[in-house]
Amino acid sequence: MTSGHATLSAAIRSESSLARLEKRIAFLREIDALKSILRRSYLMDTSRFENSAEHSWHVSLMSWILAEHAPAGTDICAVARMMLFHDIVEIDAGDTFIYDVAGTVEKAAKEQAAATRIFGLLPEDQRDELRALWVEFETGKTPEARFARALDRLMPLLHNYHTDGKSWREHGIRFTQAKQVNQVIANSSSELWEYALALLNDAAEKGFLIDDRHTAEDIPC
Repeated sequence: MTSGHATLSAAIRSESSLARLEKRIAFLREIDALKSILRRSYLMDTSRFENSAEHSWHVSLMSWILAEHAPAGTDICAVARMMLFHDIVEIDAGDTFIYDVAGTVEKAAKEQAAATRIFGLLPEDQRDELRALWVEFETGKTPEARFARALDRLMPLLHNYHTDGKSWREHGIRFTQAKQVNQVIANSSSELWEYALALLNDAAEKGFLIDDRHTAEDIPC
């Protein structure tokens, strides 16, 4: 056994089973608050905004459904897990609208503090495991994280397109803005990016987005 494993085993033994259970229950109670965090995307029936818990469930399911469009060798189980936990920090930090440039200035610091507090409710070994999973998503360096980040962009694009651009129109979003924001999809799947780009072009044609495609050549494809 490595020294790292020995240290982890010692930490686990130092806590009673009941104490570990109580910490996990405290975490599960806390994350119920994610159901109250509203996003800017509408449900596809346009009846209300979706919440972050619904979004996390939806993109986790999406990772399984679109698995064949992931790069070869991508661990879809890891992606699905990542999507379930990727927005938990919004309990404290709130959901930052992707087009709100000013709002992103303090986003990283707020989310780091939220991750420390919320994952810190768990037993030490689980805290470190899930915090690392969240960091992996945020840094976007692994194939799993890149695919997860692509899905995290594609889902709200689908919500916007299939609600006739309701949120886009309310915020005056331009085609070039939407293209730039969703460019991260291309970092993982050329097929999904081709599909997303077709939706964006159609959205501009239909007036869901402000059509400024004459300047789109300034944004790299």
